[in-house]
Amino acid sequence: MAFERACALADVPAGEALAVQVGEHTVAVTRDGDEVFALQDLCSHAAVSLSEGEVAGGTLECWLHGSCFDLRTGKPTGLPATEPVATFPVQVKDGDIFIDTTTTLNGVTPA
Repeated sequence: MAFERACALADVPAGEALAVQVGEHTVAVTRDGDEVFALQDLCSHAAVSLSEGEVAGGTLECWLHGSCFDLRTGKPTGLPATEPVATFPVQVKDGDIFIDTTTTLNGVTPA
C-alpha cells in the first residue's frame, strides 16, 4: 500500500468533512466519533463535492440533493444517488492522517 499524508487529525472537525488532495484524487476525510474515513469527494449522483456535506450517524450527506453515503462502504443510503462512491484505506499515526488512493476498500473505481 502507498499511504500518503493527507492532513493533521486536528484539521478534521468531528461531524464535518475536509477536502484534501491525495495523489490524483480529491478525498473527503471525515471523523465519526474516534474513527476516520476517506471517501471520493464527488457525489455519484451529481458532480458536487461531498466534503461540503454533514457527517452524522455513520454517513456523509451530499449538500445538494440530500443523498447520504455510508462512511464504511460508500454505498448510498437514500435517493437520489444509486451508485456508491470509492472508499480508501486510512491510517492515523502521530496525529496525522494517511490515505492510500492507489486502492479502494469497496472496489469502486474513483471518478
